Amino acid sequence: MKATRESTGNTLFAGGRYRLAMGLAPLDKQEWLAPDAMLGEKLAEKRDLLATRHGEVLRALPEADSASLELLQLLAAHLPHCYPAAYQRIGGRLVNRATDEVWDIAAPPLHPLDLAGRLVEEDLCLMHADDQGYRLVGASLCAPNRWHLDEKLGRPLAEIHAPVPNYAPTLDRPVAHFFAALKPGRILGRVNWGIADDPARFQPEGRAVDSGIDAASAGRALWLRLERQSLRRLPETGAVLFAIRTEITRLDCVIRSRADAADLAGAIRDMSPAMRRYKHLATVAPALLAWLDARSHSADIEREIV
Repeated sequence: MKATRESTGNTLFAGGRYRLAMGLAPLDKQEWLAPDAMLGEKLAEKRDLLATRHGEVLRALPEADSASLELLQLLAAHLPHCYPAAYQRIGGRLVNRATDEVWDIAAPPLHPLDLAGRLVEEDLCLMHADDQGYRLVGASLCAPNRWHLDEKLGRPLAEIHAPVPNYAPTLDRPVAHFFAALKPGRILGRVNWGIADDPARFQPEGRAVDSGIDAASAGRALWLRLERQSLRRLPETGAVLFAIRTEITRLDCVIRSRADAADLAGAIRDMSPAMRRYKHLATVAPALLAWLDARSHSADIEREIV
């Protein structure tokens, strides 16, 4: 589930092994929610989804209200301080230079979680503790990876992750302990990866990858979907923010060395059949592995990259 090694500037796949693990590492405050060249494009996508599918991508239970407001105030302080080229604070207003939007932070015109989600590339999920443990109480989710927000809203962590093979015996207790022990001010991150045959970020529907893909077309027809995830506790409400930045790159543009190809092939072979099905890889695995194996033995791989 985690990617832990880097070679040619791209995330590799745990040395060709696949293990279900939290894989968390500390993040510096300057790394958290850092805007990149895609900021304007991704926020435009969010704006379109919020206009056309608002109820699918923005949901908040009443118990999320205080945490949503705290999150908005945190972003209004953090973004212009750490990224002044992209954001400017003028009194009670926040200027987003990527979109030329000016937002009234002192008197938000939208639900605070809705507005917070329009400021950054990441999807924003709020987890709140009660007698059931930590539950998902609100989210601005414009890049779901085969799950529906309304099906997860209000559910505790264990239920949210129930479809993940072997999650309960492997990660249920460690995840619960981590959430309970997370201190305000500490930011932790991880990377989750998957393979898709569609470069769209908004993919709420689960489906098998196209079985018509063969070894010759796999590199052009498949996409590496990376989720750069971070977790941070909000100090006043105690809610935990789970932020997800989704990056999608065509596979033949991201597998840039023989080692990359061998590692990904090894990680896929190391998966259980149940995990391959969960990740929608079962039908395409033979073609993908054939392409990766050829890539891992190519002496000219660097010159093949387009």
